[in-house]
Amino acid sequence: MTLDHPGTLRGRLVTLEPLAAEHHDELVEAVRDGEMWRRWYARVPSPDGMAAEIQRRLELQRQGSMLPFTARRTDTGRVIGMTTFMHIDATTPRVEIGSTWNAESAHGTGTNPESKLLLLAHAFEVWGCPAVEFRTGFHNQQSREAIARLGARQDGILRAHLREPAGYLRDTVVFSITQPEWPGVRLGLEHRVARHLAQPEGGPRFG
Repeated sequence: MTLDHPGTLRGRLVTLEPLAAEHHDELVEAVRDGEMWRRWYARVPSPDGMAAEIQRRLELQRQGSMLPFTARRTDTGRVIGMTTFMHIDATTPRVEIGSTWNAESAHGTGTNPESKLLLLAHAFEVWGCPAVEFRTGFHNQQSREAIARLGARQDGILRAHLREPAGYLRDTVVFSITQPEWPGVRLGLEHRVARHLAQPEGGPRFG
């Protein structure tokens, strides 16, 4: 079985399109929104490192281990970040959703839960994955809480798992969602997206 790139996945809040080198300038603008690369606990490319990060992800795509996306707001077309299917195991099949970052102004707008809804639906309903994995650094509490809100369950912690660019050894927290859990997770994500669609312009933000 081959897990091919699904192409563009379009939602009502966010659109995920295949990553391309032409997205460079828009991604640089997005990562400057909140200076996301300065967060020591997260792996986010800097403006100067964006071209290399795009090429790294596209090379992993050529090797068959990653399917990368650029995320845009559906209403404005503005680029807000990146996400991927990664660590692809086409035999099982199983994937990880990760290497995700979003501009600070996109946090709490519903674009991230809908992004996960689009990716999870493809993994479970098109590819038939029995499980989908998420990983994040132990110190990245914001990411850990966001993954848990999706409905993912913590599987465990890989101690001294990765050497971070800052030089320290990262403990990696592993989460997953299984096929039997997917219908309930889907309903929860759809509810979160619907709340954002229903709220008035300038209204309160939800997670």
